[in-house]
Amino acid sequence: MENITKFPNYEAIIRKNGMNRLRYFVEDQIFGVCANLGEKLKFPASSIRLYFIYATFMTFGSPIILYLILAFWMQLRQHWRRHHSPTIWEL
Repeated sequence: MENITKFPNYEAIIRKNGMNRLRYFVEDQIFGVCANLGEKLKFPASSIRLYFIYATFMTFGSPIILYLILAFWMQLRQHWRRHHSPTIWEL
């Protein structure tokens, strides 16, 4: 008797979903600089991340300073927009 199952490999699905959740968590929590830049430039965020990694290794980490400046600027801009255009619940 062969042990053939017609059901999908649930371990692989759980592992894949866990990786997707981790990826979305990292993208949301680590400032989202590459994703935001990709949206603005109409360029895939994965390519921007890859180029950022390459540039970081080639220049011994100096693009990290640029990344932190962009992250700070994005957070400041988001705070400013939220402060100057409150929702109906904040009035």
